[in-house]
This record gives sequence, structure tokens and C-alpha cells, in this order.
Amino acid sequence: WLGALRFDNLALRSLPVDASEESGPRAVPGACFARVRPSPLQNPRLVAMSLPALALLGLEAPADPAAAEAEAALFFSGNRVPAGAEPAAHCYCGHQFGSFAGQLGDGAAMYLGEVLGPRGERWEIQLKGAGITPFSRQADGRKVLRSSIREFLCSEAMFHLGIPTTRAGTCVTSDSRVLRDIFYDGNPKNERCTVVLRIASTFIRFGSFEIFKPPDEYTGRKGPSMNRNDIRIQMLDYVISTFYPEIQEAHSDNTVQRNAAFFREITKRTARLVAEWQCVGFCHGVLNTDNMSIVGLTIDYGPFGFMDRYDPEHVCNGSDNTGRYAYNKQPEICKWNLGKLAEALVPELPLEISQLILEEEYDAEFEKHYLQKMRKKLGLIQLELEEDSKLVSELLETMHLTAGDFTNIFYLLSSFSVDSDPSKFEDFLEELMSQCASVEELKVVFKPQMDPRQLSMMLMLAQSNPQLLALIGTKANINKELERIEQFSKLQQLTAGDLLSRNKRHWKEWLEKYRVRLQKEIESVGNADAWNTERVKVMNSNNPKYILRNYIAQNAIEAAENGDFSEVRNVLKLLEHPFQEAEGFQEVKEDAEEEGAAATAAVCSQETRSKQSYCSKPPLWASELCVT
Repeated sequence: WLGALRFDNLALRSLPVDASEESGPRAVPGACFARVRPSPLQNPRLVAMSLPALALLGLEAPADPAAAEAEAALFFSGNRVPAGAEPAAHCYCGHQFGSFAGQLGDGAAMYLGEVLGPRGERWEIQLKGAGITPFSRQADGRKVLRSSIREFLCSEAMFHLGIPTTRAGTCVTSDSRVLRDIFYDGNPKNERCTVVLRIASTFIRFGSFEIFKPPDEYTGRKGPSMNRNDIRIQMLDYVISTFYPEIQEAHSDNTVQRNAAFFREITKRTARLVAEWQCVGFCHGVLNTDNMSIVGLTIDYGPFGFMDRYDPEHVCNGSDNTGRYAYNKQPEICKWNLGKLAEALVPELPLEISQLILEEEYDAEFEKHYLQKMRKKLGLIQLELEEDSKLVSELLETMHLTAGDFTNIFYLLSSFSVDSDPSKFEDFLEELMSQCASVEELKVVFKPQMDPRQLSMMLMLAQSNPQLLALIGTKANINKELERIEQFSKLQQLTAGDLLSRNKRHWKEWLEKYRVRLQKEIESVGNADAWNTERVKVMNSNNPKYILRNYIAQNAIEAAENGDFSEVRNVLKLLEHPFQEAEGFQEVKEDAEEEGAAATAAVCSQETRSKQSYCSKPPLWASELCVT
């Protein structure tokens, strides 16, 4: 089956490859790649495969699925290398949580090569978790079942949501094990080594251009290829001619203009990408410069999370203590990262040119794309009015005040009726209320997290020794905890009835504004029924019913850790049809819910886990999930 793969490894022909064959961790100066060999795994077996992703490589649905699974497990675990593949690890640097970290590189991923697709397009394929490379630092080059299932499922979920992303072809686990301290609390756990086959036009990232960086003024670290502007020129030539051919063609006689056009395009692509994330409530979790794609894809799925209850300050990464990569900070962080890319392109693109482009293009492109997408999510398909931006921000504020479920409320809005039938309106309002957090859920959300003695010590330090406080926490952490204490205290007095009437009041206010705005749409069209049909259609293709919520991934992971891969496969099928009107939706939904219930029942002690619908608000136990 895999004999159909046609390799043509252009990146290794176009960019410098390190001459050394030494496999252990080391500095790799003067090169973009280092040759490596995958390390074999014991008894590899397939967890799941994505046929739509594998079709990019020219692999059709196999005639003999069992044989294809065995072949995929053998070759996509790294136990055997396909003919024509040339395994290598890519060298890059990065700013991690705002500080330059020096050489990073593919510490657990391996470039296998580039495969030509059925229409001649070129796809880089990678094994993530295939063993030690020169960039593994103190790590073992392995990934585990837990994180691999999350990456595999989310890569495909994002694609089917219409968001630019790297893809995942297979997920292969094994009997080989590694120790992982999941929560960094001194309680390591033996976990199965697992490998994901990743697919993209390229995995080159902003950090790939930071290998030339001179010593950083704050950390003192430098890139391994400092002063090698010849390689920077090679990389720019390769990236622009291969992935931006129209720019290469338009500016073949002027490299500064060409490089400026390239920077303008990656600025706009990144702005549009983060606008898409914001519109589905996706948080990346680790937006370091080494996790930013040079072609504008979502790349490197680690401690990501789709937001459940709308909270603009939502932090999905349990180890992001300062909230640097919170949901509402993603647009400005991506702009900051583009600023670092601009610095890395000097002298081939002078900073005064790139900084001007960044200021001219980024915010305008983000706001334009974000509002266009939000109009579709609200069914504003006829008119583009100045007031729309305010309507969107008031909707989000209402969601925040009522602790509403981001995905489900947007999904519900397509059933909002513009006519003034009071009984229909009350029914709709009741449905909305079911998507707002209960008093019990809010108590879990606002439960104080610090020991009172720890808080009191930090409050004293904030007054007496701010420098020492900065080493163990931040003023923002203290303020957040004080806010939690205040909210938790108020919740003790709040009844369910009070909460319901308060939430209804907030939603009635916003729905009245929404009704007025929809009325303007109706007044501008000839046929109100045709307009409404189109409105619902547009909304249902922009507001997903299914996203990869943490609790859904967790159920699939727990089943897989107990040897049952059916839930991973069910969830994959479901995520291939995130919108209700998707073809085959009903059948996929019913099969997945039925099989998923059986799979989770086998591994979960809580009865509620097996009964949870895939489109439900998360159950209470999900609030305890922590992804680092």
C-alpha cells in the first residue's frame, strides 16, 4: 500500500545539511538539517488513521484494511523507513515565553521526506516521537499516547473546521514505555511511546530564521549559525520560490521588494489565522516563535484547548503561569512574533521596511477577517454595518457575564426567530439558559486555588519585596486569586433562581439588539423566507456543533490507554463533520455516540462520563483536567 508514496526531497537538496552523522544532542552550526535515524519501538500498532489526510499523499482507501494497518504501524512508527525517505531533523531557534532560548530544533520530530501528491503538489511528512535527534537536549525524543492522540485528533478537527493547519495521517502506539511527570509534581508515570505522522507543505517556522541571531541582550544565548547570512539568503530563496512562487515571479529582479512582499503576505496570513482561532474559541497554548508556521498554518499541537465557558482571559496551558498565551492575548502575541521574524530577516529585509508593513497590515487584516467571520456566525449576510462590531463585543460580554458556552451559544443562534411570537422567544431563552453555567459549575470555576497562608505571604511580598515576588508569582496572579475569593463568597449567597433571572435579563437585552439588527437585514431584501433559509445555512456552516473539547479527548485517551482504540476512531469520524449540515452527519453522529458510550463505559468509573453527549457543555469533572 505504501509503495504508492513518491518521494522528492527538495528541502534537503536546497538547504545545507550537517555533515556529521553523530546522533546525540549537540550544537548544529551552519546547517538547516541534520541526518537522523528513527529508533525502533516494541510491537507498534495503529491507533487510528485519517484517510482524508493520507489521500494528500496519493494513498487511496486500502483494499485490505488489516494489511494496510500493519504496514502503517511498521513504517509510520519509524521501525522501517519507506523507500525514498531521507530522515532528518530541522534546526531552528525560538523565543519561548518571550525569552530567546537559543538552539531548539526538532527534538522529537523527524522529517522523512517530501511526497508528491496526485496533482503534483508536494507534502513534507514527519514522524513525531520517533526518537533522539541532535536537538533533543535532555529529552528522549519520544511522545506518549496521551499527547499524540490530542495532536492527531486536533490536526484533523482544525482542517475540517476550515482553519489552516498541519495534518495528521496516522497515530501509532507501542509497548515501549517512557517516564513522564505530567504535572511536574514529582509523580512520574510510565506511558506508551506513540508516533504521529504529520503532513504539511512545510514545517519551516519563524524560529527557522532565528538560527542566525547574535547573542541576545537579555539571555546571552545566540543562534548556532550566527553571521551566516549566506544561509539566510538560501532559506529565503527556497521558502519564497517554493511556497510563494507568485511573489518570486513578480519580484525576480529585486530581492528587497520580493522579501518585503513575502513578509507582507505572511503577516496577513498570520492575522487571518489567529482571527479564525478566536472565532472558534481555539487557544494554542504555546505561541513561541518556534511554533509559528512560515506559511501561516496552525502548527505544533501541545497544551491547546477549545474554550468551553467564554472567558476572554482563558489560559489552556496549565504551565503558562503568567497567562502570556491567554485566549485574548493571542492576536497581540502573534504580532509580537512577527516582529521577531522581522528582526531575523535583517539585513535581507531592512527593519524599517518590515516594521512599517507590520503596523500597516496586521491589525487591519485581523479586524477585517475577524468581523467578516463573526458576521457569518451571526447570520449577518446582507449588510455590513458600522454597528456590527459593537453587537459582537456585546454578545461576548453577555456570554462572559452569564458564563455561557462559547460553541453551543453560537450554534443555537441560528434557531433564533425574528418574529415576535412570545412563546417561541421563551422557548429559545430556556435553551440559552441551559448553556449558561449553573451555581454549582460557577463554584468550581471560582474555587480559590491558593492556601490562605500562601496568599497572605504574597500580599506582604507585593508591598515589601516586589523583586522576590516576581520570582514566585505575579501581581496579576494575586489579583486573580482575590477576584476568585470575592466571586466564591458571593456565590455562597446566590440561589439558582437569582442566577436564572439575572442571566435571562442579560440575554433579553442582547437578543433585542440582535433582533433589531436582523430586522434591518430583512428590510433590505425582497424575499424574507429566502433570506432566512440562506442565513441559517451560512450560520450552520460557520458555527460548529462539535469541537475537540478536553473531556472528549480525555475519554478517548482513557479508552486507548486501556487498549480500546474505537473511541479515538469514533471521535475522528465525528470531527470530520463538525457542522450539522455535513453529508452523512446523522449516521456519523448516531454511530459515534452509541459506540463512544460503550467504549467510555468500559473505562470510566463515573456513570456520567459514558452518558455525556459529544455536543454537551462539559461535565463537572472536566474542570479538573489540566493540560501542561
